Amino acid sequence: MRVIAFASQKGGSGKTTLSGHVAVEAERRGDGPVVLVDADPQGSLSEWWNAREAPTPAFAQTTVSRLLTDLDDLKARGFKLAIIDTPPAITLAIQSVIAVADMVVIPTRPSPHDLRAAGATVELAERSNKPLLFVVNAATPRARITADAAIALSQHGTVAPVTIHQRTDFASSMIDGRTVMEINEKSRSAREISDLWEYVSDRLERNFRRTVFQASAVSRRDIQPRTGFGRRHANAS
Repeated sequence: MRVIAFASQKGGSGKTTLSGHVAVEAERRGDGPVVLVDADPQGSLSEWWNAREAPTPAFAQTTVSRLLTDLDDLKARGFKLAIIDTPPAITLAIQSVIAVADMVVIPTRPSPHDLRAAGATVELAERSNKPLLFVVNAATPRARITADAAIALSQHGTVAPVTIHQRTDFASSMIDGRTVMEINEKSRSAREISDLWEYVSDRLERNFRRTVFQASAVSRRDIQPRTGFGRRHANAS
């Protein structure tokens, strides 16, 4: 089971909205079963999911203390992807979530306050040696600050080549438990979410294969005989 954590110190960055949209898009693409995990005590993701009529994605409410056990249980139940929504704070609890994630996605609005706040989340991801991905979210179309934000973020990590723009359909969809894809699958917003999941999914699998390859290489190196260890030389007395 792959695990993606949406994390940001800044409130209002769009973590909950993107968590729900990416989870639904993953299900639509056949990359499930998907389970949404709400680790935010505010429960915004829980409220959105309870308003949904569609049976997927699945949902799990948890606490940081139970997170690892709950993820093991979800994996045993056959879920292929878990997407975790985290609270807008930098705490030991967030560090615990990041520690179990295969990728950390950091939604960032193109504003000076959001750009400055991203640094704390980056430090947590780097401390746990986790791949991170910035997503420029709630951007104004054709605004120069959007491009400037992407450039600034690229100095600290990978920036998704897909920008999510500020549109009313995102807010409308979150009211009744839907997504922009379910409101109008041909809309620009729906296309952005589709492109974003395609990119995130590709990077997630690449990172996973790279990790498996590195682990296999280490195992092979560990079991190779250490030639020369303890051998007597011909001229030894």
